[in-house]
Amino acid sequence: MKVWTPSRGSQLVLIRSKGARMAGICRMFQWFQGHTQPKVHPGRKSRLVTKDGRCNIEFGNREAGKHLAYLVDMWTTFVEIRWRFVLLLFVASFIGSWFIFSLLWYWIARSNGDMSAPRRSNHSMCIANVNSLTTAFLYSLETQTTIGYGGRAPTGRCAGTVALIILQSMAGVFINSFMCGVILAKISLPKRRAKTVSFSDAAVICLKNGKLCLQIRVANLRKTLLIGSQIYGKLLKTTTTADGETLILDQLDIHFTVDAGKDNLFFICPLTLYHVIERASPFYEISADTLPHQDFELVVFLDGTAESTSSVCQVRTSYTPQEMQWGHSFLPIISRTKTGKYRVDFSNFSKSVRVATPHCARCFEGKAAAELQLRDQHKKDNRVNQHKIGIHNLAFQGADVHDAADVTKM
Repeated sequence: MKVWTPSRGSQLVLIRSKGARMAGICRMFQWFQGHTQPKVHPGRKSRLVTKDGRCNIEFGNREAGKHLAYLVDMWTTFVEIRWRFVLLLFVASFIGSWFIFSLLWYWIARSNGDMSAPRRSNHSMCIANVNSLTTAFLYSLETQTTIGYGGRAPTGRCAGTVALIILQSMAGVFINSFMCGVILAKISLPKRRAKTVSFSDAAVICLKNGKLCLQIRVANLRKTLLIGSQIYGKLLKTTTTADGETLILDQLDIHFTVDAGKDNLFFICPLTLYHVIERASPFYEISADTLPHQDFELVVFLDGTAESTSSVCQVRTSYTPQEMQWGHSFLPIISRTKTGKYRVDFSNFSKSVRVATPHCARCFEGKAAAELQLRDQHKKDNRVNQHKIGIHNLAFQGADVHDAADVTKM
């Protein structure tokens, strides 16, 4: 008896074919990921976070086995893919299951001799009126969708038909539940709620309450609130450490606040967020002239819980130095109508006007310090003058009193 043993050449062919299959799977996942990532237009500077909140990042040179993690986490993969693939999966799952079970029904009918039943007498048919692959497909469709026209039906004389009906019914319930869950999950994704939260197209830098501030405007386009809203930012830029190490996309915290605080915002009307540019701020060394030449990206995050669905959502956007206007202030957009209602004019949501603004935070701080020193000097001079002319009554003046002769007579 001869036993075939693969030669070295055949082993190489097997290895190459297996490697080709893995490479094909890798290319498929790379193509799939390319359809889920935002497009970068040529000629534009790349940014990590787009204006609509999508992350512009690509993972490369990963091991082929890592792509199987998408199949292990199958539910998240199906929820995150685009609608065109969901609809394709919907159609393919149902039609595919109908066709697979139609082959099984056709095999049962053919093995039992139901195809030639009209020519034979005293024949016990397993399925009535199933005499071709087309009628078997129609019977499979009617069974799984519980249509039941009545023309084709099992006779109950074959045990295999009963077992196959149970199996197909359970498979149909599983497919229906899975696809309904995927569609419902995609419809109710929290990021859909984030589409109704809008940020201003540009950020402005101007004075607010005597301080130089970076301001951003955000609006909730729905009347339902975002409960527990929190706002924060990250400044992304390339830095070099003291050891000479270059850090790409180094993250620095940017603290934003509003007049009512930074936590648990009453987010019913548009809010203006501001970041105070002080010594601890990354914008402290930037001036009006150097701002357009900077290389950084400011990412702003808004976290909150939707009032109607209780789902946690995050809204994010980004600003580049070219999208920051030094010496501008936002136009007012909230007014009160004659009927007593508050009106929001979104036509001025991103519009700004030029206002008087210091050239840089350092020079503004130096000017403020000089004014404060001058004010303190004036206060000190006033205290000295008040000591000379009297403290409690400024109109009272002191005069020198000389000893007079005693003119008292007894």
